[in-house]
Amino acid sequence: MNRQLGVVILSQYFHPEVGATQTRARELAKAFLRAGHRVTVVCEFPNHPQGIIPDSYRGKWFEWDELDGFRVLRVRVAASPVKNFKTRLAFYLSYMFMAPLAAFRRLGRVDVVLATSPPLPVAAAGWWLAVLRHARFVMDVRDLWPDAAVALGELSKPWMIKVAAILEKFLYRRALLVTAVTSGFVEAIVAKGIKREKVRWFPNGTLPDLFSPNLTDPALRAELNPDNRFLITFAGLFGIAQGMDFLLTLAASYRGDDGIRFLFIGTGPLQAQMEERVEEEELDTVLFHPQVPLERAAYYLNASDLLLVPLKNDPIFETFIPSKLFDFLACKPPVLLAVPGEAEEILAQSGGGLAAKPEDLASFRAAIETLRSSPAVAAGMGAAGAGYVLEHFSREVIMDGLVRDVEAEF
Repeated sequence: MNRQLGVVILSQYFHPEVGATQTRARELAKAFLRAGHRVTVVCEFPNHPQGIIPDSYRGKWFEWDELDGFRVLRVRVAASPVKNFKTRLAFYLSYMFMAPLAAFRRLGRVDVVLATSPPLPVAAAGWWLAVLRHARFVMDVRDLWPDAAVALGELSKPWMIKVAAILEKFLYRRALLVTAVTSGFVEAIVAKGIKREKVRWFPNGTLPDLFSPNLTDPALRAELNPDNRFLITFAGLFGIAQGMDFLLTLAASYRGDDGIRFLFIGTGPLQAQMEERVEEEELDTVLFHPQVPLERAAYYLNASDLLLVPLKNDPIFETFIPSKLFDFLACKPPVLLAVPGEAEEILAQSGGGLAAKPEDLASFRAAIETLRSSPAVAAGMGAAGAGYVLEHFSREVIMDGLVRDVEAEF
């Protein structure tokens, strides 16, 4: 495409925050930049998941930054370390109003506004900014919302569910394109009456420079696992969807087993509750580690013997593919997945691990014991998964494809 587009990406969460949303938004921005377009990302002052805005932003309503060659406009939001319905609503709505307000007069020519959702108010902010700037609106769907929020108990008031569902369909219909991270999401969106030809599948993938079986550090394994136990690692957000309480029940079932250790890397709203339970129940097989930078994540994953990718036992998650599945498969250890549906199909195609039933103790333990007792089998699965995902799910290639689809509309 010869024409340079002015592209604005709205993502409430963004670097230096760590997570799947932040990574996808950053890679999208880099892909548009590679294609020769002018890119601005509009995000919040960093605070997720702790809910505390750093003192360096005190007294500011917005701030300009630069990353990877594109501009970043950060805006103030109503962040809070207390996570309940009222604080979450204030958090999301404050971004919905602040993002278009701050961006409206501070950007050059705007041709495309791409908003990544959830939270759904981000998509609403993107549509409104597109209207104000006479731009085309693209909606990137990472989770089905409000469906997922209802399943997790984050949205329960009938009137609010109805309003959210109306807003969701309104935004789908106003979008030039709707991009979705799973084929299950594509089908669900089409089933809501949205034209199939404008709903496109662009899954998450992995970044070979950051996730590879070759990124190892023997000293780190010795530090994390000095007695050389079978090390099972969960890395990511300690949240409701991940079924963290069940993972501690799994760890508790190995209490007193000096040949196994569960490593939890990250942080999140359930962290304090988890740490309290570990202390109360004296779970000697559990170790917590703070969140690590994305650039160091693979070293921790490769120091492990098995990587966990779980979600709660709810039918809504059968249409989900956790983004960490791709990154974990790209590393050295095998993966133990508990997400039926499309995610399980990808795992089976890769040969990169075993599947368990969500929140099913016997199923998890059987898979763990299979891999624990057969190091050669585990190593073979790890190698197979890495080869498969690095060949078929390069995030850079996927994002370049999304950019080409947007360009084709101009």
